Amino acid sequence: MPSCIIRSDGSHSTHTVLLRIDTPIEVDYYRAGGILPFVLRQLLAD
Repeated sequence: MPSCIIRSDGSHSTHTVLLRIDTPIEVDYYRAGGILPFVLRQLLAD
């Protein structure tokens, strides 16, 4: 999926990016929708 880069001068460009997941915890973060949602779910579960 293309990602749009918006620069501080207002110009932009679109590029295709590749996501790399190296560790099991990164899989958990990805499935949770990011690190913050992951941490919040962990806090609420306690």
